[in-house]
Amino acid sequence: MDRNDPVPSGEGMKEQLTSNILRLVERRRQEDARASPSERIAETITKIAGSMTFILLHVVFYGGALLVLTDLIPIPIPFGEGLGLVGSVASTEAIFLSLFVLMNQRREEQRADARADFTLHVSLLTEDELTKLASVIYRMAERLDVPIDEGAAQEVEKNVDPEQVLDALEEIEGDGGAPGHPASGHDRDAAAGNPPAMKDSTAS
Repeated sequence: MDRNDPVPSGEGMKEQLTSNILRLVERRRQEDARASPSERIAETITKIAGSMTFILLHVVFYGGALLVLTDLIPIPIPFGEGLGLVGSVASTEAIFLSLFVLMNQRREEQRADARADFTLHVSLLTEDELTKLASVIYRMAERLDVPIDEGAAQEVEKNVDPEQVLDALEEIEGDGGAPGHPASGHDRDAAAGNPPAMKDSTAS
């Protein structure tokens, strides 16, 4: 979808969902407007370099140059050490294209990090709200004398500590376990007497 095009309202799409999409698109436009000239140049060159037209032009140019320089297509103009020149041009072009791609990739990684932070924030909010909702449901079940699993109820009512989760992930990614099979952060917490960073599954 082109960034300048309006967001199409799908059949049956809720107004709130459409509003959220429009706000996200507007945010992307604002980010593009704040981009520096070098970032815009890098993005434009990366788009051009990733097109089939760019590939075909290179096939024609370098293929024709090689055919001429190897005398498969004889022409009356001498090129001398043309093969070395073509190789130098190709190497220089590859270097600059790689730099532009890296610049554009760094910007995309920054956007991905921002989206990941946003997703984590929403997930934590959702988990907190679901925990509160589960607590209310279990209190209602107690008042209505509905049999419930007390262990599962207590587990569901626990809030996930994001810092403990991140610490556990860092330990798992470390060298505490065997090669290819790192030790589980949950097992190490249990052995050390620390509370688990994440809830146990209550699914039966």
